Amino acid sequence: MTDLSFDGRAFINGERIAARDGQTFDCLSPVDGRLLTAVARCGEADIDAAVAAARAAFEDRRWSGMAPAQRKRVMIKFAEQLIAHADELALTETLDMGKPVKYARSVDVNSAANCIRWYGEAVDKVYDEIAPTASTALALITREPVGVVGVIVPWNYPMIMAAWKIAPALAAGNSVVLKPSEKSPLTALRLAELALAAGIPPGVFNVVPGYGAEAGSPLALHMDVDCIAFTGSTRVGKQIHVMAGQSNLKRAWTELGGKSPNIVFADCPDLDKAVEAAVGSIFFNQGESCNAPSRLFVEASIKEAFLEKALKLVPQYQPGNPLEKSTVMGAIVDRTQLDTVLRYIDSGQQEGAKLIAGGAAVEPVKGGLYVQPTIFDGVTNTMTIAREEIFGPVLSVLSFTDAADVVRQANSNIYGLQAAVWTRDINKAHGVARALRAGTVHVNQYDEDDITVPFGGFKQSGVGRDKSLHAFDKYTETKTTWIRIDSPL
Repeated sequence: MTDLSFDGRAFINGERIAARDGQTFDCLSPVDGRLLTAVARCGEADIDAAVAAARAAFEDRRWSGMAPAQRKRVMIKFAEQLIAHADELALTETLDMGKPVKYARSVDVNSAANCIRWYGEAVDKVYDEIAPTASTALALITREPVGVVGVIVPWNYPMIMAAWKIAPALAAGNSVVLKPSEKSPLTALRLAELALAAGIPPGVFNVVPGYGAEAGSPLALHMDVDCIAFTGSTRVGKQIHVMAGQSNLKRAWTELGGKSPNIVFADCPDLDKAVEAAVGSIFFNQGESCNAPSRLFVEASIKEAFLEKALKLVPQYQPGNPLEKSTVMGAIVDRTQLDTVLRYIDSGQQEGAKLIAGGAAVEPVKGGLYVQPTIFDGVTNTMTIAREEIFGPVLSVLSFTDAADVVRQANSNIYGLQAAVWTRDINKAHGVARALRAGTVHVNQYDEDDITVPFGGFKQSGVGRDKSLHAFDKYTETKTTWIRIDSPL
């Protein structure tokens, strides 16, 4: 199936169409540099057309007017479409973005399908409310879809990030315009076709590829978009909030960067498990994860033993051909990101950190973009590699001496997405977890979760939550209907 052909045209009002001005950009595979297809380079006119289609679909209630149970059935069929096309979607994701195909199949496709199915199942089980008023009134508190939802997703988990947003938005009855990253737009375009095949009406789910300044900005600024949901960098997230205010004061929900601290105390209940989690989580998806535990804090008394074990695991994560089932770390998404990672590695060395593993670009596949799994020891919180999000397979190791010390270091960062604590002391686990300023704190594991729990961060890691029933809060309006009752009794 490596000879798949791809359609890079936009998907607007149920049809594949070229950009209004005919412009395209090349979609190159980071696996080996091959040209996958030319993708529509959409701009403001295309965004206008997609928003108009979404607005028309919302206003005539072809989707929002369906009974929740009917939308549920369609959403479940949508999820089933993903599973039916799982191999195609996984291969597309790998060729487009560089991740190992075995993870694209087992993680990305399955997670996206599960998310869509879960929100479909949930939508007819979420009840409205009646307020506890006096007997002279009946006050109804109901949820209504917000209207037209603009969605902008990143390149690292194209299907999963899209599903986290479009699933609750669609299940609630909204119409959606999705702008995928120009670095990995292909599965998003395919999702729109599968949604149509499942029974989601034309105009309800539109996908408009393009660059941020040319397509993303017009979407965030559009006066007929009621809500904008974004996952990506903190720098762009701030711009999204400004654009929302400059336009129609649309709701803006942003899930942004992270520099998550992974804290291992000397009384860790299972040091081998902690090492495996620390190494596996930072190198998973080539380190291109906002929640990657990129700051590893190890209590000074066990740091030497911890690093000895960690270095023995590094060879397992050497990058290889993502199309081979044995590969666990694939390609960096594009040349720009590869150069960024290498600049951070150089910065770490220049600022005095000790490079103890990796640190170089390699080419296990000719023409591909790969970097070795990299570990720095002797890192301090003032170094660039400890402060800024690298989005690559680079682990910074810091040490600490007591709980107060490590909490201070861990919280000394602009981000607050995730964190972890490893200790057998239940009081210490609770105390440190409560003190950490992060949206999710893991205890004696890293990154275990499912669709039932919210995902999002504190501080400059953004606002709002993806996943769980809390996501419906982003895509619905809460309405009060107050009915006066003049009782004859």
